[in-house]
Amino acid sequence: MPTQTTPALEPSFIDSHAAVEPDLGTQLRAYELMRTADELARLYEENKAVTAKYVHATARGHEAIQLATAFHLRATDYAAPYYRDDAMLLGLGLTPYELMLQLMAKRDDPFSGGRTYYCHPSLRREGFPVIPHQSSATGMQAIPATGLAHGLHYLESQGLLQDAAETPVVVCSIGDGAMTEGEVAEALQMAVLHQLPIIYLVQDNDWGISATGREMRAMDAYEFAAGFKGLQRLRVNGADFGDSYAGLAAAFDYVRRTRGPILVHAKCPLLGHHTSGVRREWYRGDNLAEHTTNDPLPRLHGQLLDLGVAEAELQQLGAQACALVEADYQRALAAANPDPATFADHEFAPPAVTEEAGERTPAGADKALMVDAALHAVDDILAEFPEALFYGQDVGGELGGVFREAALLAKKYGDTRVFNTPIQEAYIVGSTAGMSAVGAKPIVEIQFADYIWPALNQLVEELSKSCYLSMGKFPVQALIRVPIGAYGGGGPYHSGSIESTLLTIRGIKVVYPSNAADMKGLMRAAFLDPNPVIMLEHKGLYWSKVPGTEDAKTTEPAAGYVIPLGQAAIAQQADPEKLRQGETCVVITYGMGVHWAKTASKQFAGQVEILDLRTLNPLDFEAVQAAVRRHGKALVLTEEPLLNSFAESLAGRIQRTCFRQLDAPVFTLGAANLPAIALNVELEKQMLPSADKVATALAELLGY
Repeated sequence: MPTQTTPALEPSFIDSHAAVEPDLGTQLRAYELMRTADELARLYEENKAVTAKYVHATARGHEAIQLATAFHLRATDYAAPYYRDDAMLLGLGLTPYELMLQLMAKRDDPFSGGRTYYCHPSLRREGFPVIPHQSSATGMQAIPATGLAHGLHYLESQGLLQDAAETPVVVCSIGDGAMTEGEVAEALQMAVLHQLPIIYLVQDNDWGISATGREMRAMDAYEFAAGFKGLQRLRVNGADFGDSYAGLAAAFDYVRRTRGPILVHAKCPLLGHHTSGVRREWYRGDNLAEHTTNDPLPRLHGQLLDLGVAEAELQQLGAQACALVEADYQRALAAANPDPATFADHEFAPPAVTEEAGERTPAGADKALMVDAALHAVDDILAEFPEALFYGQDVGGELGGVFREAALLAKKYGDTRVFNTPIQEAYIVGSTAGMSAVGAKPIVEIQFADYIWPALNQLVEELSKSCYLSMGKFPVQALIRVPIGAYGGGGPYHSGSIESTLLTIRGIKVVYPSNAADMKGLMRAAFLDPNPVIMLEHKGLYWSKVPGTEDAKTTEPAAGYVIPLGQAAIAQQADPEKLRQGETCVVITYGMGVHWAKTASKQFAGQVEILDLRTLNPLDFEAVQAAVRRHGKALVLTEEPLLNSFAESLAGRIQRTCFRQLDAPVFTLGAANLPAIALNVELEKQMLPSADKVATALAELLGY
């Protein structure tokens, strides 16, 4: 997507913010909710033997800016609060009782059913802004929140927003300490590059646990934001409700009109503990007394008295807040705990594809290379689903990917749908969480598997946990394409295999096709799946140029062909007579391993079945067990270094469940246990498995 023209900041922007003041009714509402937040913090402290069983943080000192923000959010907006934003949640209309259900990890916690911390909301409720799941919000949330705005920007550009009259805004709330995260800079870069409708609300209390602002940063967030051309900036007094309300009014108005980003920097006192587990008395000293002089609650109290509100009326509002909090606390104490039997619910959202469908070998169809099957699968998806978009490094423009796996898609669908990103793997992956939450359907690409590591934080903390911790409200529909594997001289940063690392991440699916037909069918299933799916695509199989990979080129299935995730396939059958005589074995493998096994098995005619896993998670372990029990001898083959790998783990499972049917130990074969693949092709050959090495292992296994 090309960079858009940055809208000039209107001269009236700062002046208009100073002129917009909250009316008396709004100020009284803010006062009552400030008293409610104060009573929550007080009750939590007085009952810390109960309330601090699980860690929590409160809004004390930050209430003014949080309530001002909440009062400007609409039901059509999106919010990404951070872990001390309980006053913001009260301002949106959530009750102390609902917050306490999460505080005590109760069954009816509306956000997570007792699965995650206090003030970690995820909400889809009529009349409220959408609050997608996010992690503990110490900087990581900036990317998914920006992804929300990016998704809205895309849907708006295509006329796909459900209510075209609305101008939804995203609010990303963040502490100033978290602004030093590299992922925050990635988010800001994309927000200004594409002019996205987002407000970054930075609550600055000069502390990051026990570290002061002087220790952590060379500049505050407002000064830092000056380096992002096109990101508007605004300072407000976060301890003053009137100034905060006026500033947020101007910020929301700016984003709704211009659809561009703004950063609001709010200085606030920190009056509570950093969290219940880090006591303020351990390190604050005289600083707490200094911060108390800037408490937003007595400040608003005095302002209301100056406006003619009677002291008795304010005391009555305080008494009502106290009574509500105490009553809700007693209700929450008595509320039911989660049913332990539900502990595993919502690991994944139910799959959309459960049966193979469409034509795998249509009459008259030509054979296709794997790279072309992948390209055509994405082309079919973009043609069929207008909410789908495709982005990553070099996939847009003229090149269409360094492997030409997206060739001409940008020209066909426009650079709003198929576009290049900066070298920002964290943003590429993490933005899909926000995209999915607004109804966009992202397909993204990491250029090489060796470069996925900067994205792991987002993959683990944001994507993988979202469905489980939101009780199924926010599964992340994301198709993440990753070219993988060695292909002859690619060297240490373009040849790696990473599936074992990915398979230790719960809550994501991992697919690994070995031929063109499976590539096309699995690609569609991965796109349609409502969960995050990583599609590992072996570079050495893309063009069938590597000797022995000719079978990766297959008849191309028709558009719409789909294979369910989690179904293995028999890539080669053994001779039934040799099977009956007990002269056979099975090779359990995937990707390039299928082709090594096929070549090696030519030396053992009819004696080798090859089971192609196709999907590594979910794993078709039933097919694995059935194959092992058929033959009694098994080789698990991988391209990865073998030590502590998925292959070794699978071999261990087989030994445990098929022990009585085994006629030999489960053999394993993989790459040498070295940290990288050498550039020199002869050194590479020494490290990796090959058809010859597989044949040696098969000879030993069959002769056991």
